[in-house]
Amino acid sequence: MVGRIFFAVVIMLVFFSKAQAQEKKIIQFSGLISSVGGELPVPFVTVTNKSHNNQAHAADNEGFFSFVAHVGDTISFTSVGFDPLTYVIPYTPTDKFTARINMKSLVIELPAVMPFPWASIEEFNLAFLALDVSNDDASRIRRSLSPEALAALSQVTPRSADEIQTFNSMQRHINMTNKNINQRFANPLLSPLAWGSFINSIVKGDYSRKRLQY
Repeated sequence: MVGRIFFAVVIMLVFFSKAQAQEKKIIQFSGLISSVGGELPVPFVTVTNKSHNNQAHAADNEGFFSFVAHVGDTISFTSVGFDPLTYVIPYTPTDKFTARINMKSLVIELPAVMPFPWASIEEFNLAFLALDVSNDDASRIRRSLSPEALAALSQVTPRSADEIQTFNSMQRHINMTNKNINQRFANPLLSPLAWGSFINSIVKGDYSRKRLQY
């Protein structure tokens, strides 16, 4: 008699659990995943439904996800560099539910490493003794501002638009100022051509004819 009662109770519990499972409401579960303390989205998070055969989904590059689930399902969120998070879908009167998921980033401190470019202390001593201490900042500045360096740079550095405009303005001003002046400062008394023309004029009698005209 006791065994029959126990068997009947077990059957009732099984039917009750199945009925309760069938009564679970199906909804469209959506959400946006971001980091704690900031508005930056967490991309490509793995979203796993633990209550439905570990069905896995993936969020997009903006941290958005959307899939069909049941009310009361346990959802797991995992991503590299973030602390895993578990979320239970609450009851909602509609067939859609949107959640805001905030994941905490993991801060991993690595031990300090001191790199050395020398394989041994002997190599370090040789490199230290061969160190050129004259190549400091002041020496490099003096070499860069030397007349030789500036002259070499002037040969290869093109003029800027301001320099070209200033040079052209100065040339126009000089030409306008010296328009009626002998710019080469040539002395006609030292010109052989001027002396030859003067002598030819005397031989031809040009100056005597001009006197007679007066």
